[in-house]
Amino acid sequence: MIGSFRRRADPLACAVDAAEYLVIDLETTGPDPTADSIVSYGAVPIRAGVVLSSQGEYGLVRPSTALAGPSIAVHTLRPCDLLAAPPEGDAVDRLDRLLSGAVLVAHSAWFESALLTRAFRRNGRAFAAPVIDTAAMARAAGLGPAGHHGEPGLEWLCDSLGVPVTDRHHALGDAVTAGQLFIVLAARLRGLGYSTARQLVELTAAERHLGLR
Repeated sequence: MIGSFRRRADPLACAVDAAEYLVIDLETTGPDPTADSIVSYGAVPIRAGVVLSSQGEYGLVRPSTALAGPSIAVHTLRPCDLLAAPPEGDAVDRLDRLLSGAVLVAHSAWFESALLTRAFRRNGRAFAAPVIDTAAMARAAGLGPAGHHGEPGLEWLCDSLGVPVTDRHHALGDAVTAGQLFIVLAARLRGLGYSTARQLVELTAAERHLGLR
């Protein structure tokens, strides 16, 4: 009986390595998360500080908006490749299940968050996962190209830190790469006092509040 009255422990108050994460990368019809839609997703779990690449998932999505030429040049997915792809609702269902109890990790996570928020809403769900942005982590660690004030790119950071790049511009490959980058950056930030998952979530939220993204 006593246990039933206890306040549930904060799942984000644990050490960074003790939390569960889902690294997500989305390929899209274009560069605008407020207007474009998802064409593929990659999702890779991190548990006990290990990127579980063998448990990664990849899916195509039939988009609700037209593919733009520049985006096709990046991810190489053509309209004919997506004609038989599952609808967006199927991807939302799957990602919602995968995110249960996990923290979303993404590089430039504002982009994935905006796309997922719209996609979830269109399919009658609320996107409410806590979010960690590896670009925000990199800035907090003092990393970025000299004289560059925007977001440090995924590949630039990986090259700088010796993180292997897997299948660039493929949603699953980029998710694996972002996951490995997260592990390296989390180790650096521990030395700066970021010891819990909540601190990394709050770091991302603070950057949004300041308009850094």
